[in-house]
Amino acid sequence: MAEIKKDLLIIGAGPAGLGAALYARRADIDFEITEKHMAGGQIVNTEFIENYLGLKKLSGFDLIQNFTEHCKEMEIEIKEYTSIASIKFIKSKKKFRCQIFDSNDTYVVSSIIITTGASPKMLNLEGEKELIGSGISFCATCDGALYRDKDVAVVGGGDTAVEEALFLAKFAKTVYIIHRRDQLRAVKILQDRAFENKKIKVLWDTVVEKFEGKSKLDHIFIKNVKEKKVSKLQVDGVFEYVGYVPNSGLVKDLVKLDQDGFIITDQHMRTSHQGIYAAGDVRNTPLRQVITAVSDGAVAAMIMDKHMRGLL
Repeated sequence: MAEIKKDLLIIGAGPAGLGAALYARRADIDFEITEKHMAGGQIVNTEFIENYLGLKKLSGFDLIQNFTEHCKEMEIEIKEYTSIASIKFIKSKKKFRCQIFDSNDTYVVSSIIITTGASPKMLNLEGEKELIGSGISFCATCDGALYRDKDVAVVGGGDTAVEEALFLAKFAKTVYIIHRRDQLRAVKILQDRAFENKKIKVLWDTVVEKFEGKSKLDHIFIKNVKEKKVSKLQVDGVFEYVGYVPNSGLVKDLVKLDQDGFIITDQHMRTSHQGIYAAGDVRNTPLRQVITAVSDGAVAAMIMDKHMRGLL
């Protein structure tokens, strides 16, 4: 069993993790950054980014390419497809032992920055689990082209839901936005675009009740929450955007979480456990955007460096 000794381990290579890595390198911290899949996180599946200061509209994939290329120029090696299975605090040494999944190797580090992000939340309705990948999706960029000239529905009313509805309108015949309230939560510029698009129809005060289909989705049952009326809606695909579940399981027994499972931090990204920091979508932040995730990562790395050097 090999022990890889470092001062810092950054777990997750999305925008927050890459931001932390860049600043850790600039501070000459001895660290490694791991990612259980491919670097980039959920932003890789985002059609376009137009609110990252200083950059004109570009795809999420292209933005991450810029991020990873910058990291390579700084001689940062991202350990992709390396999953951390568990974290144990060694009290006598004030170190963390991080077991690598499906391996006998471990990282032994003084500090950890958790940047594991969050995963799409499911509706947990009848027929949903069986039809994921067969009509139910969480990524319009990934699957939108499969629904050319077909009817689809988007569940949700926030920025992501409306952005994905606009993307789906490029392919689909009709895009229904199913929203449980009488107004969308998305920013006004996105709402205006949706209302102007003739392919998009908003079903107000409506929720999904059930999914039906044998080998693939055939239709859904929807309910108007004001009229208490249930009806059948014929759609070939449903895209769910009803929030996120934090990927905080690695540290759920080590740090304090809020009622939704997000990691509680202070303004310096410090958690309730000394030596553990959290950045990006996994923490209880008021705004989950690329620009704030990168900032979180930078702050976490700088505060960790100051603590290591006895300046805090």
